[in-house]
Amino acid sequence: MKKDTYVYQLGDSLYINLTNKCSNSCVFCVRNTQDGMEDYNLWLEHEPSAQEVISLIPDPTQYKEVVFCGFGEPTERLDVLLEIAAYLKQKGGTVRINTNGHASLIAGKDVAPLLKDKVDVVSISLNASNAEEYQRQCRCVYGLNGFDGMLRFAQEAKKYVPSVILSIVDILPKQEQEACKELCARLGLTLRIREMIN
Repeated sequence: MKKDTYVYQLGDSLYINLTNKCSNSCVFCVRNTQDGMEDYNLWLEHEPSAQEVISLIPDPTQYKEVVFCGFGEPTERLDVLLEIAAYLKQKGGTVRINTNGHASLIAGKDVAPLLKDKVDVVSISLNASNAEEYQRQCRCVYGLNGFDGMLRFAQEAKKYVPSVILSIVDILPKQEQEACKELCARLGLTLRIREMIN
């Protein structure tokens, strides 16, 4: 039986894999073609408790940052995420969440205030410049509401988190990249264009 990977290191950052649940089923997701990252199998048979994860991180300050990012949407396990994040901040760590931005849709309430003093960076996958294209690419369980819900979360998170970044990958057509830039500029959000991970 495979051993579940709850924490894994890439470069000088530590990553936390809380769940395989996700409100999106993106056509380009690495989960469609591989079982994990590098030598880490990220499919889980058991979702970890906060204490199980904390026991694997003796000193978060030895890493550049600790990132909630695995083979699922980390905010699907919001209570566990917040408990671990609070521990990491108490120990002097830097905390980032890689997310699809659906936390408030998933929880059915405004989640952004709960991130205050627990999270340093929220990195949200924008993926498209409009709801229709987003739904085509991400196949969100919330339909066209997924795009607007993600943007609302990004704007709310800015009030409580020092850095909120929306990202797209560099394989998007130039016209779509420009449309994403215009959208973020209009909403006062920061956009990062990142290299596609193969």
